[in-house]
Amino acid sequence: MLPRIDSIKQIRQKIGITQKKLAAMTGVSTSMINQIESGRSQPSYDTAKKIFESLAKLEGESSSHTAGDFCSKDIVKLKPTNTLHDAIKKMHQSSISQIPVFDNSDVVGVVSEDGIVKHLSDLGEAELKKSKLSDTMEPVPPIVDFDTPANVLVPLIRYSKCILVSKKSKIIGIITASDTLKMME
Repeated sequence: MLPRIDSIKQIRQKIGITQKKLAAMTGVSTSMINQIESGRSQPSYDTAKKIFESLAKLEGESSSHTAGDFCSKDIVKLKPTNTLHDAIKKMHQSSISQIPVFDNSDVVGVVSEDGIVKHLSDLGEAELKKSKLSDTMEPVPPIVDFDTPANVLVPLIRYSKCILVSKKSKIIGIITASDTLKMME
């Protein structure tokens, strides 16, 4: 899934490149970039993908911060055998809205407030609290390397509950939407 087309101009200006340079990088005419940014033209999926890949590459090169700079190293974890009641209790205690689910050292999913609310409409409250996380968790969130440029994280967090951060193949941190706000400071 790609970011919104109307974010192209904002990202391009943030990086500090011209429409002409973006056009040259993507093989699209400068006038087409102008039309896309002004909303007068909709690019094909392939063109939009090329544009966003080029912007992401430039963003990564211009960023001095990495995922490791913004991740919380204190990861609250649950097991697939825990109940949703356990998850709700832990979320309230820790003031968090999602918890990754681990089977030993392997991430197997994530449980979130949104997901719990969706399941609440399918099941009754009593059934929900007894449900095992293995039956109700959402898919594994994205996992990025500790050294991933921070600018890559913002578009990613828009489509995911959280991002896990790994170092030498071991999960060492978590990034949530509120962590990405730290980048703006």
